[in-house]
Amino acid sequence: MVEARIGIIGGSGLYKMDALKDVQEIQVQTPFGTPSDALILGTIENTKVAFLARHGRNHTLLPSELPFRANIYAMKQLGVEYLISASAVGSLQEEAKPLDMVVPDQFIDRTKNRVSTFFGEGLVAHIAFGDPVCKNLATVVADAIASLNLPDVTLHRGGTYVCMEGPAFSTKAESNLYRSWGAKIIGMTNLPEAKLAREAEIAYATLALVTDYDCWHPDHDSVTVEMVIANLQRNAVNAQKVIQETVRRLAQNPPKSDAHSALKYAILTQLDRAPSATLDKLRLLLNKYL
Repeated sequence: MVEARIGIIGGSGLYKMDALKDVQEIQVQTPFGTPSDALILGTIENTKVAFLARHGRNHTLLPSELPFRANIYAMKQLGVEYLISASAVGSLQEEAKPLDMVVPDQFIDRTKNRVSTFFGEGLVAHIAFGDPVCKNLATVVADAIASLNLPDVTLHRGGTYVCMEGPAFSTKAESNLYRSWGAKIIGMTNLPEAKLAREAEIAYATLALVTDYDCWHPDHDSVTVEMVIANLQRNAVNAQKVIQETVRRLAQNPPKSDAHSALKYAILTQLDRAPSATLDKLRLLLNKYL
């Protein structure tokens, strides 16, 4: 399998990367099924990158329908060590205005029925997840944003991302509850990705693109799809610039990440006691520990 150390997951509005050169599509099969779409391999300034449209290139998958395990496992199969997740979000705080970019450092889980672990079936592992984002990768992403001086965009370093189930947007009561918790942004996809990337020993960071003020803001209409789409289109242009600069920086100086050894002390089951079928299924993740 062709290797690409850097992976990009494109969320709503970001279905392709115009900067990618020498593009080829790869259909990847995993022990957890088929990813959201074909993975796109290409180069950005001579650096090999793997790109995946999270919801499919025609946006056909609901957040609750996403094959999260297949998506992350496919990135691992391609050799990805650093994963940048570009995602549309609503803002829960006045200072994070539409078109701003947030690089969150925490998550709150409000999902209901998402499988977000590779383990089970006779093999138990508990990853450390107190810091769910790779700090060093997040710094590279934030520094890339800051260096570009994008018009109408304010960078927010850190903040809590509430991951809700969807597909309906929040009620005002829910939105105000999350605000009372001090959360900064809300979305529907990134927490399962972050958990699975950590289990796969991939450094993970979110590039959160603010599209709206959710429904809490008294001076703004409740969020509508039309409002979101208008800002998505502007955000997608900015996101591609940020990703291109982030890739350039990662290629020059790839940071160390604790995520790259996340399973070292996480596996509780003695591997020689685990079912052979489960070991075979997870061999890609476990090879260095077998």
